[in-house]
Amino acid sequence: MAALLGIVFPVTFPGHGQLPVKTRRRSVVKSSSSSDERQTLFNRIAPVYDNLNDLLSLGQHRIWKNMAVSWSGARTGDKVLDLCCGSGDLAFLLSEKVGSSGKVMGLDFSSEQLAVAASRQKLRGRSCYKCIEWIEGDATDLPFDDCEFDAITMGYGLRNVVDRDRAMREMCRVLKPGSRVSILDFNKSNQSVTAFMQDWMIDNVVVPVATLYDLAKEYEYLKYSINGYLTGEELEALALEAGFSSARHYEISGGFMGDLVAVR
Repeated sequence: MAALLGIVFPVTFPGHGQLPVKTRRRSVVKSSSSSDERQTLFNRIAPVYDNLNDLLSLGQHRIWKNMAVSWSGARTGDKVLDLCCGSGDLAFLLSEKVGSSGKVMGLDFSSEQLAVAASRQKLRGRSCYKCIEWIEGDATDLPFDDCEFDAITMGYGLRNVVDRDRAMREMCRVLKPGSRVSILDFNKSNQSVTAFMQDWMIDNVVVPVATLYDLAKEYEYLKYSINGYLTGEELEALALEAGFSSARHYEISGGFMGDLVAVR
């Protein structure tokens, strides 16, 4: 995150109920109250989510997302999954990698985020964007076959999943052998200065700006979710325990962000 330079007004998308978003589940899984609360949070922030990302990072989140997609190893013709896809940034980047001969599945538990993603897709003209399918589903119970995907990305999602171990095991299950998952998120730093700056930015920049959109409580959650997240070493261990053959966590943007790359 960087210093605040200006204000961007929110964009809303009418007619969400008419958009082509599918719901898939392998089995009926009862959501915990914590998961339900997070789902409600992301539904609420959906209309302004993209604008706030641009505003609060000064557009740098687009650089980080391009890095995450590159690390996934997605190539032309691949079938890939963007897990916790939100409003679709990573899914759109993946579609540019796999082309019109490939397939991108964007899965999220927030129907409102998926509605925004589908609206954005309709506004894009390139043929590769037509290969994206949006699915409402559960990251801990993926509605896909074993070894189905050539690559997986996950941007700012694992931190918000209640059962991270189960989600990681599901990613390993649906990946083809030798394929990679690339998981981008805030970095839980062991460096006191970096951790202090993250907290300061959230308290003094992120939350005040979110207050302008009546979303102060929703963005106060960010600091607590980072503090409750895993360090790079812990993420590597989680991936290995889930069945991945190798895992490496990369710190980026001065240690404020991180990306876990794991090979099945």
